Amino acid sequence: MKITRIETIPVRIPLKPERRMISALGRHDVSDFLLVRVETADGREGWGEATVTPRWSGETCRGAQALIDDVLTPAVIGCPADDILELDRRLDAFAVGNWFAKSAIEMACWDIQGRAAGKPVYELLGGACRPLTIRSRFSLGAYDPARARRRAAELVAAGFTTIKVKVGVNPVEDVERVRIVREVIGPDIALTIDANGGWDVETAIRCIRELEVCQLTLVEQPIPPGDYTGLARVRRETGATILADESCFDLVHAQELIRHACCDAISLYPGKNGGIRKACEIATLAGEHGIACSIGSNLEWDIGTAAMAHFIVAMPNMHVELYPGDLLGPDYHEVSIARNPLDIQGPFTTLTAAPGLGIEVDRDVVERHRIA
Repeated sequence: MKITRIETIPVRIPLKPERRMISALGRHDVSDFLLVRVETADGREGWGEATVTPRWSGETCRGAQALIDDVLTPAVIGCPADDILELDRRLDAFAVGNWFAKSAIEMACWDIQGRAAGKPVYELLGGACRPLTIRSRFSLGAYDPARARRRAAELVAAGFTTIKVKVGVNPVEDVERVRIVREVIGPDIALTIDANGGWDVETAIRCIRELEVCQLTLVEQPIPPGDYTGLARVRRETGATILADESCFDLVHAQELIRHACCDAISLYPGKNGGIRKACEIATLAGEHGIACSIGSNLEWDIGTAAMAHFIVAMPNMHVELYPGDLLGPDYHEVSIARNPLDIQGPFTTLTAAPGLGIEVDRDVVERHRIA
């Protein structure tokens, strides 16, 4: 199963109007992502997906395409698709960072392995340790008060039991928005916030204290990544349960979070962490230190979301029951790139036991939305 060819396809799909996102990172109205198809010498193929957003990881669709075409493909031609450790070694030897581009190649190789073995990827990772139906939270954007109030009510009616509110834009408006959502959803729905690193340390401490009355169950990435001392201070002085997201792309980041006692949980997903194997490695390390992990999201399409679901189903330390994550990305978009889209019903996403990642790409849809 040696790799012989990698095809890259840049695709643009708008988000549904009611699900367009506003956060500390700006607006997300349309997804320019990169689909990756890996071929092997024995005629097999697998699909991956690079859910790149320049304001989040620094990667762009065209940049990821150029890197894969010009640098990463030559590095991995001839590599066995079932030797993920060697694949990762080659990818890391030829480029620093570029997590989402690397993960697209890696998840395609897991897809190939599963299809060849007639097994879902979660079986290759050690087998299922939880059900194939996973409950998600819903991320409510940094909307104006009227829209936040309306959307919060709609989400409760749709069956969501955890709602995450985006903050980190304007401290006064942030606090008002969260208080409005708590008023609408009542005391029994779990409420979390995500600043996407948009607050400084002092602002984070002040806002979290002002929101104590809202009984937040989780505070996600309140300050910019890299400031481990500052994040530890926020956790210590507020007593909030801290989820680190942008602070953890690789194993070294996880080690620093642990060393500084920065967080109670870590948000992982294969795209951000450079692949399924690396995400599993971080989750295992975190578990050894008593830190739970959950799943984050970059509003992935079906391939990326399926890779996330296989990772969750197989990894014991992905405590999505305690800290619900987000597997709803395909449902944010106007069309699906899959002939057999993931089953998403309100807060529930269900993975199938089909071989590989279980997603059959609809080439007609892909070609209609290909970026010229």
